[in-house]
Amino acid sequence: MKKEQDIRHQDSICTNESHLKHQWYHHLKYLVVGILFGIVFVKAEVISWFRIQEMFRLQSFHMYGIIGSAVVTAMISVFIIKKLNIKTIYGEKISIAPKKFNKGQIYGGLIFGFGWAITGACPGPLFAQIGTGALAIVVTLISAIFGTWVYGYFREKLPH
Repeated sequence: MKKEQDIRHQDSICTNESHLKHQWYHHLKYLVVGILFGIVFVKAEVISWFRIQEMFRLQSFHMYGIIGSAVVTAMISVFIIKKLNIKTIYGEKISIAPKKFNKGQIYGGLIFGFGWAITGACPGPLFAQIGTGALAIVVTLISAIFGTWVYGYFREKLPH
């Protein structure tokens, strides 16, 4: 029998889900951070189709450097959160669930990587790309939404 925590993760419910209710304007900070994040992506050329193609053709270190620095930053951040038992700004506990390897991650990673290589876009910068006027990326956005729906539909039949 599975533990409740395992079932909870499979039900796509966030283990760090906050039960605090805020006024609508409290969410404006996320809009501002998202806009700033998009500007940084544009200025760093992270959303550039040409930079992404250079990465997949092993012609440039630019994207690998950005991704690698993000991974190192995340590792240090998670280590600090766990070591110092840091809480949210509202005093709520942050829990990071242990990850278990399964073969579905290989298949999903390959599909994600192929899609990224073909379209020159991953889910993070899609909106920044659209914001720069690359309206063809709307097709990629619709495809990403459709792919997510397909996964949700077949989820029970897929390896987890």
